[in-house]
Amino acid sequence: MKYKRILLKLSGEALMGDQEFGINGSRLNEYAQEIKTVSEMGVEVAVVIGGGNIFRGLSGASEGMDRVQADYMGMLATMINGLALQSALEGAGVKTRLQSAIEMDKVAEPFIRRRATRHLEKGRIVIFGGGTGNPYFTTDTAATLRAIEIKADVILKGTRVDGIYTADPEKDASATKYDTLSFKEVYEKGLNVMDMTAFTLSKENELPILVFDMNIPGNLQKVVKGESVGTLVKN
Repeated sequence: MKYKRILLKLSGEALMGDQEFGINGSRLNEYAQEIKTVSEMGVEVAVVIGGGNIFRGLSGASEGMDRVQADYMGMLATMINGLALQSALEGAGVKTRLQSAIEMDKVAEPFIRRRATRHLEKGRIVIFGGGTGNPYFTTDTAATLRAIEIKADVILKGTRVDGIYTADPEKDASATKYDTLSFKEVYEKGLNVMDMTAFTLSKENELPILVFDMNIPGNLQKVVKGESVGTLVKN
């Protein structure tokens, strides 16, 4: 096994499936099965999900809403997604814990690093909700921060494209895929992997990022085994 402890970052939009908003139950269950499979292989799995399928703070702010207020709404959206994933995982027979950066003791534990690490060691899936708990930070930054705190081996960014390309492959048919990139190359080429705060945090802490297509069954297993899937960014 190439990776023993992973932080899986999923976008909120990924949960929509072919819907325009909200949560697609079958997509959620597919993700739960993928996560269950790698957990049963002995991999320790933590998950961070965005909230863009429900509410995106930045777009709320662009429509005249107070940015801080909008960001807190986005954090609550990540908790809704976290609860949904927790339910799907437990329905699949997996033990989980949901931890929140914002106190909401009726539905989630507070984020406590040592407790999160202990859950992982016991084979539980830990879902981190509520972003960093602060406005002006994205869930990409939350994922990077949590990955560093729990000493994850890698951030796995599950998307709907199979890696990082020279251009947007959905718009440019001539775009070619990179297998590996350095953080420096990503800066120089102006490629969009994560927002700059998250990206800089990963670089400074020498935490690799692997971008792959989460919607292909079996891809997550291949990634943790070290097979050539997606694009790896490292120092």
